[in-house]
Amino acid sequence: MKIPATIKPNSRHREEVVVGSDGTYVIYTKAPAIEGRANAAAIKLLAKYFGVPQSRVRLVRGATSKHKVFDIDSAAL
Repeated sequence: MKIPATIKPNSRHREEVVVGSDGTYVIYTKAPAIEGRANAAAIKLLAKYFGVPQSRVRLVRGATSKHKVFDIDSAAL
C-alpha cells in the first residue's frame, strides 16, 4: 500500500501522524533532517500508526524531499 506523506522535521508539535484533508499523511517529528534521521523517525511513526513492524515500512520516493511516498507491506496489514 503506497502512502503519500509530507514530513515536518524539527517540529515543536508532538511527534505524530495526521491525515490531511486531501488524504495525504502529515508526519510531525522532532528529528532533524540530517543524515536520514527524519526519514527513520517517519518510518518508526508510520509503523506505530499502522500497527506493523518497522521492517514492513520502506521509503519509496523523496529521500531528500519533504514530500515522500512510503510503501507498507500489505501482507502485514
